[in-house]
Amino acid sequence: MTAITPRDIPAPALQYLLDSGYPPALARVYAARGIADSKELDTALGALLPFDELKGVHEMARQLADAIAARKQILVIADYDADGATACTVAVRGLRSFGARVDFIVPNRFEYGYGLTPEIVHLAAQQSPDILLTVDNGIASVDGVTEANRLGMQVLVTDHHLPGDTLPDAACIVNPNQPGCTFPCKHLAGVGVIFYVLLALRAELRTRGAFADRPEPRLADLLDIVALGTVADVVKLDQNNRILVQQGLLRIRAGRACPGINALLQVARKNPERVSSQDLGFTVGPRLNAAGRLDDMSLGIACLLTDDPATALRIATQLDALNRERRSIEADMQDSALATLEQYDPQDRYSLALFDENWHQGVIGILASRLKDKFHRPVIAFARANNGEIKGSGRSISGLHLRDALDLVSKRHPALIRKFGGHAAAAGLSIAEVDLADFTAAFEQAARDMLDAKDLARRIETDGALAQQDMTLEVAHLLDEQVWGQGFPAPQFSNDFAVMNQRVVGEKHLKLRLSANGQPVEAMLFGHNEELPEHIHAVYSLSVNEYNGSQSLQLLIRHWQTKE
Repeated sequence: MTAITPRDIPAPALQYLLDSGYPPALARVYAARGIADSKELDTALGALLPFDELKGVHEMARQLADAIAARKQILVIADYDADGATACTVAVRGLRSFGARVDFIVPNRFEYGYGLTPEIVHLAAQQSPDILLTVDNGIASVDGVTEANRLGMQVLVTDHHLPGDTLPDAACIVNPNQPGCTFPCKHLAGVGVIFYVLLALRAELRTRGAFADRPEPRLADLLDIVALGTVADVVKLDQNNRILVQQGLLRIRAGRACPGINALLQVARKNPERVSSQDLGFTVGPRLNAAGRLDDMSLGIACLLTDDPATALRIATQLDALNRERRSIEADMQDSALATLEQYDPQDRYSLALFDENWHQGVIGILASRLKDKFHRPVIAFARANNGEIKGSGRSISGLHLRDALDLVSKRHPALIRKFGGHAAAAGLSIAEVDLADFTAAFEQAARDMLDAKDLARRIETDGALAQQDMTLEVAHLLDEQVWGQGFPAPQFSNDFAVMNQRVVGEKHLKLRLSANGQPVEAMLFGHNEELPEHIHAVYSLSVNEYNGSQSLQLLIRHWQTKE
């Protein structure tokens, strides 16, 4: 049975937050997330970390300022996920506002794969750029940078991924995770890194008198796009990232988002005035990502770059259709994977590595995530690529740093992995199809070396039982307005309930009327259509249900078990 454990709530921190005027429910939630000082909750732009400690940022600002003055052509090399698309958009919009000559290309994942490869360099060379500026990639592109240098193109790398043993020979690198960088926030997304580069560039141009006869560009106007990429890339929402996200949300809610984000919210039937960080992660991000997964991320970037609402809506409608197609493909792949797993018991394994020749390259990451959630094991799903290779996308559980695990496999078996990179929770790699069995065994051994058996036990952390007086629409609104995400999880509570009424809606969901200590409350349990027992212990979150112009409190049941 899944263990439901309440988070520890340090009494001094809770009392401090209560004394500071925070409502009890919010004070408990913040204290449980390590907040002990209200300064840590400051999301004003003035609290943003200054760019000065970002290694290389002043040099990159000078080089970009020189390029703008010399009218050099800059070509942005993007990644094909939501972080890459937003980073590309921020780079292009920002640089153009400074007067730069700039364009972009984004590799098609099915033709070129990830990063600044020699093949992408040759593709870029057809546009005769003077400078290649990578966003959300490049830190592992040793061969690609060497090729660009050979062809006479200068390379500026902005990235946030963990570097390998060798850094590329770029003219300048800005990455908070590169050796020697003392920038305190190590969790910037790729879009956050390029935003900081633009802040430094504006400061450099200011010292050169570039704005003596014209207004300075308002980089804060890009924060809606920065917020989207930061949430969609599932980076840790430390205070600095929460500032970026909160400021972006405030702009969206105030009607100041770019037409592309407004259009993506419109096709998803979300009200911009009440948009949350959850909406960015689970509604807008997937629609943007669908372009890179099934088609070409240039479509998603075009949606974010256009200033014409009609064009944005037309593209957003295409992205919405692609996302529906992605969900259908994903469902078929998940059925296939589960059928494969019936042949053995995943409980006997510390990891899962699966391949099917019919799986879609663009959806294997989502498949890995779904299987990770179901079996609570690190999972790598592979799809067939070209030239005898298969490409894998992995997702990991707490306790196993996935990139470190692949690094361990690579060191133990130097010829096994042809290319890999990523984070603690997610990574990608390429291997020869004939090596799948050897890789599966090596990855399993690495997982056993890095995990304990207790790490494989599923555990749900909650914020404990919610007091009856806090189970209200007002508290649901209050929680909705905050920034939640990776490393700063959205609140979920656990209470005992009596099931007063239940009925199936939409063929596969349960609409419930529950009672907590005699107080009735409406609830939904999605993806479950079998009858519940009369008494349950449930993990849930508060939500605002909107119907016919009115709002009411609704609990979203995340997990339930029979009350003992």
